[in-house]
Amino acid sequence: MLIPKIIRESLDFIFEKVETKSADSAGFSDIYGSDILWFSFKVMGFALISGLFLYFTRQTLIVMSRLIEYDLRKDIFAHYEKLDTAFFKVNKTGDLMSRVSEDVNKVRMYLGPVLLYSSNLIFTFFLVIFSMLAVSPKLSMYTLLPLPFLSVSIYYVSSIINKKSTIIQQQLAKINSVAQEVFSGIRVVKSYVKEDKFTQHFEEECEEYKNKNISLAKVNAYFYPLMILLISLSTLLTIYVGGGMVMAGEISAGTLAEFVIYVNILTWPFTAIGWMVSIIQEAEASQKRINEFLEVEPQIYNTAEEGSTNILEGSIEFEDVSFVYPDTNIKALDKVNFTIQSGEKFAIIGKTASGKTTVADLLLRLYEATDGVIKIDGKDIREHHLGELRNKIGYVPQDSFLFSDSVSNNIRFGNADATQEDIEHFAKQASVHEDILNFPEGYETRIGERGVTLSGGQKQRVSISRAFIKNPDIVILDDCLSAVDANTENAILSYLDTALKGKTAIIITHRFYNLLSFDKIIVLDEGKIAEMGTHEELMKIKGFYSEQYQNQLVDSHN
Repeated sequence: MLIPKIIRESLDFIFEKVETKSADSAGFSDIYGSDILWFSFKVMGFALISGLFLYFTRQTLIVMSRLIEYDLRKDIFAHYEKLDTAFFKVNKTGDLMSRVSEDVNKVRMYLGPVLLYSSNLIFTFFLVIFSMLAVSPKLSMYTLLPLPFLSVSIYYVSSIINKKSTIIQQQLAKINSVAQEVFSGIRVVKSYVKEDKFTQHFEEECEEYKNKNISLAKVNAYFYPLMILLISLSTLLTIYVGGGMVMAGEISAGTLAEFVIYVNILTWPFTAIGWMVSIIQEAEASQKRINEFLEVEPQIYNTAEEGSTNILEGSIEFEDVSFVYPDTNIKALDKVNFTIQSGEKFAIIGKTASGKTTVADLLLRLYEATDGVIKIDGKDIREHHLGELRNKIGYVPQDSFLFSDSVSNNIRFGNADATQEDIEHFAKQASVHEDILNFPEGYETRIGERGVTLSGGQKQRVSISRAFIKNPDIVILDDCLSAVDANTENAILSYLDTALKGKTAIIITHRFYNLLSFDKIIVLDEGKIAEMGTHEELMKIKGFYSEQYQNQLVDSHN
């Protein structure tokens, strides 16, 4: 703010000396050259100081915005991890990713550059107004005349930008979801030769995204020239009115120059208003989308203190347990009752969608039972510490998920303290050790995303190794041998017969394992227990179990 004052003083000084001295230019320069040079040095000095403090301002605000971006991403990711399985079934992965990447970046742009330029605009505006009024209130009024029109246009345009920004972010999330879904299921897409169809679908979504962005760009395209027009109008009014005041002797020529510089100082902050408004509205829309998920509370949470579930004896009891999936309202279990004593082997058999996997989900508290009570060691499952309970259960899901990491790290995932000897021991027990040794780098071979470089049987066996290396008190195996051959299956079953001694084991399957003897077997049908008993008892009933067992014997002989 001091630079325009110095320029006014220097111009007034020169005009004053020119009027009072009738000398040639060389003589004028010789006499007053040092004074003019001193004015120049002052302008340069203030410009350097201004630049230095602008550097510190940017260093503070931009770095701060990056740190907040880091914290926000971390908080969102941590919150995602706390949310229930039902949340991830309802919301698409692409949308989750969009909020943690694109939306966070929009918020960062507001917290960094926009905060920097807006604070600069506010302070500059008030300091300039104060400086103008101190010199000439009349000329200040004419100079600031276009500003009310600027305010109205900013308010009107910002509401349009906000609506369009929200729609654009939603469309971007949709594009991410489509891409993520196609890449995850690329094998299916290729096997059905649907590349062209998905390419067309993706192109249509991108076309929609492009059109919505162009629509927003058109609003900005009108807005930016409007800013420049109104600021230019201020300059024009300043020169026109100020020129008349100079000729009338109301102000000096230096004062007019000072006002023109003030208007130029305001030009960049005000022309940036359009850009800032656009970013603010985008950030508001993005933060709203982020808050939608941050405000979602997990339905499953700890009700017990840490240390309450150090060791499980393994007795399990279902008392009139019913469950309805929240996303589909499908009733998976209907008043299910059974008891498993500590150390027993328990088999759950049934048709597809009979509720077998739901039993495992409820025992891991991935879902809460809609009705009834589940007890472990005679205590309501909700009274156990959630993390410790899950840590004491070894679970091999039907869909074996592996991380894009080395084979050894995927097995060690079950027990971070496991040694290489432990890893190899459990890999041998799961009959996958020899397969791993044949990989290019053995146990250090990196497998593809979701274990795509391994066969289905290899993924299942690595998952079995991962579950048993944690030395669980309860073991749940959900159809985990469906992708292995008969010889490998027999080898793994021989190991399981030994490894499961003293542990409560729940085997969910649609096949029958002669090498494993079960203390109790239940047959689920449409969420209800249709049959229950030992192998011998169920064979006498001659129901579903007996029929399926006989069919399997016939198939094996054929």
